[in-house]
Amino acid sequence: MPKRTASAAKRASTSSSGEAETAVFEAEVMHGMKPFAEAELRRRLGASMRLLPDQDAEAIRFAYGGDWRRCQDLRLVNAVYLAAHFPIPRPKALLGHQHWHKLLRLIAAVRALHPPRAFRTCHVSAAGRQSTILRRLQQQLAADTGLTLDETAGDLWLRLRPAASAVGGWDMLVRLTPRPLSTRFWRVRDMEGALGGPVAALMVDLTQPQATDRFLNLTCGSGTLLVERLLTAPAALAVGTDLDAAHLQLARANLAAAGAYASLMRQDDGAAALAAGAFDAIVADLPWGQLVGEAANLPTLYERVFASAARLARPGARFVLITHMVQVTEQTLAQQENSWRVLRRIPLRRGNLRPRIYVLERRNNN
Repeated sequence: MPKRTASAAKRASTSSSGEAETAVFEAEVMHGMKPFAEAELRRRLGASMRLLPDQDAEAIRFAYGGDWRRCQDLRLVNAVYLAAHFPIPRPKALLGHQHWHKLLRLIAAVRALHPPRAFRTCHVSAAGRQSTILRRLQQQLAADTGLTLDETAGDLWLRLRPAASAVGGWDMLVRLTPRPLSTRFWRVRDMEGALGGPVAALMVDLTQPQATDRFLNLTCGSGTLLVERLLTAPAALAVGTDLDAAHLQLARANLAAAGAYASLMRQDDGAAALAAGAFDAIVADLPWGQLVGEAANLPTLYERVFASAARLARPGARFVLITHMVQVTEQTLAQQENSWRVLRRIPLRRGNLRPRIYVLERRNNN
């Protein structure tokens, strides 16, 4: 396969006349994050991007005539796909000469965005993918792309699905990147239940980050919120605290992989030494009894975290937190209503999980 260069990648999204071609894309988002992700698309892709109508709460369809590589910089989406419609009655027709070569051209355009060996494996996600026809399609794909077929994952990831009933036919989605955008490059040490990158990026945005911020991450875990904050904008100070010293080691490794620095300390001892009113922005991914502690102990833990945040936040500072324990959070807020004003409640959904983001502001009365 010929070596791909930056100029070749640019040509992948450019017509022979030198003008950018408009293609249709689909961004995959977490339920509840769509309005924020749409705003990011407008902000990052500019006038070359146009949102397309759709009713899916977990997807954004858009037309884009700019450099496709800019889609790889999106922070609030899980993945971006190049979308193509095939007016065919069933998947078998994809193997016809015209449709198959159209698909191969789309794949070649996506691969041209990356270094030559970025894609080694391929996978087609589809209902009934073990059927004879879809097995044949996957085998032909592997043969024509020179990639190894992977039964569970793949660098070249395709999704085949029926098109909307009003349109008919089938849609093929080709992921623009070898890994989902939600898979952050800096995550070298993981922990079960760690916050996902896009959600952490949204929480950081909700703090309205400034270069002069003194930023505090309570219950920092493996450091996702710290890294996302420091990669978004500079900060005058960044501090992470956690009750578990092992978590701080994970955070330290991820910060190093990101090329970022934050002061890390035990939540009980270190945080107590921090000056009152020292922070402009505070974030927390609060435990909910699945991994850390028992659910019966959470009300006390939440009271302590909220009280600590109230002591450390300057008047007007934002406290952005995410929790699955909505009732406990609401009870804690009612108990500490003199300290916090609720600016927003943002419900999210992932499978059976129903987390909620709270955006709070420190009151100026105590």
